[in-house]
Amino acid sequence: MKLAVVGGGSTYTPELIDGFARLRDTLPIEELVLVDPAADRLELVGGLARRIFAKQGHPGTITTTADLEAGVAGADAVLLQLRVGGQAARNQDETWPLECGCVGQETTGAGGLAKALRTVPVVLDIAERVRRVAPQAWIIDFTNPVGIVTRALLQAGHKAVGLCNVAIGFQRKFAALLDVAPEQVHLDHVGLNHLTWERAVRLGGPQGEDVLPKLIAEHGAAIAADLHMPREIVDRLGVVPSYYLRYYYAHDEVVRELRTSESRASQVATMEKQLLEMYGDPALDEKPELLAKRGGAFYSEAAVALASSLLRNTGDVQVVNTYNNGTLPFLADDAVIEVPAVVDGTGTTPLPVPPLDPLYAGLIANVTAYEDLALEAALRGGRDAGREGGRNAVFKALLSHPLIGQYEYAEALTDKLVAHNREHLAWA
Repeated sequence: MKLAVVGGGSTYTPELIDGFARLRDTLPIEELVLVDPAADRLELVGGLARRIFAKQGHPGTITTTADLEAGVAGADAVLLQLRVGGQAARNQDETWPLECGCVGQETTGAGGLAKALRTVPVVLDIAERVRRVAPQAWIIDFTNPVGIVTRALLQAGHKAVGLCNVAIGFQRKFAALLDVAPEQVHLDHVGLNHLTWERAVRLGGPQGEDVLPKLIAEHGAAIAADLHMPREIVDRLGVVPSYYLRYYYAHDEVVRELRTSESRASQVATMEKQLLEMYGDPALDEKPELLAKRGGAFYSEAAVALASSLLRNTGDVQVVNTYNNGTLPFLADDAVIEVPAVVDGTGTTPLPVPPLDPLYAGLIANVTAYEDLALEAALRGGRDAGREGGRNAVFKALLSHPLIGQYEYAEALTDKLVAHNREHLAWA
């Protein structure tokens, strides 16, 4: 079995390598290729990756290359974990929206749109090149914004599944609180990528006892603290929202906080510098503790499980980003949702979802409409209509977003988005 990781020079990668090594019985990799144009980073990450495999006795080989076609040729699966523009672009996404009083975040709101516009064309180019040299390969997308990127891949006819670590993070957290094995915890996880709620926590299987009321009653304070939300909000909702919902439920509070604190991108950039220095130590043969603060907890376990189900036809149930296909009846079939699905060699089949409360369905529908317009802007905004067409497509997407929604803000944010991303927008 051959896997390729595009963006293999990421400081995330040792987390992924550690999972591949520990879970080699689940996903028996013979060849792993790390692909990245950043030669210096790739050399450091690749060296540590080989040492991790060696320490844990993994028999697979790890190679590195800047040549995409050579790296993915013949691969069974290709994982995408890239960041167009790096942490510098992320820092801009997190700061210029604040100038208009809107939240600055890399996957949500105006910053999320900027990331989508930079990322979708690059990912589609990569996917087309993968299709030429590895037409059988599954593409597993961990690149944000996952929902929009996955939809772009699926609409272009690629064998793609989107992956996020939010659901597995909740599963592991709840399992620890309940003192049970993670495999015993099944989530009624529903929504869009970075816009989800846990409506039930079932023990033993998808039809098992719902222990979410018990979890909230006994551990509500700890759960709310992790979400940075008041305990009473979790109690009143009776569900556990993703921590990304704080950008919607406490928008103005978050903006005030972000205006007076160091950006997350700046914090991560400092961590990345430290991590790369560590990776260069030839004595280091395991992922360092600092990596846990970088983000992406349990990413490796989720990636291994998904790749194994796709390549070994296991039929496991996993939370993925995939086509709606009638699962949520108020959305179009080609909307991409994040729900539990049966995963096998043919792809993903979402499990039935009980009807949603309007409180959640309304926001899902609104953000899906924004994602429609965001993808339109990323794919056709500038190519078909030139600079003004591209700019207008951006404006419409921003105006539709529930975190923006006023034409004065949308106009100002359009100017800022274009100014900060001109080098990534062919039409600008």
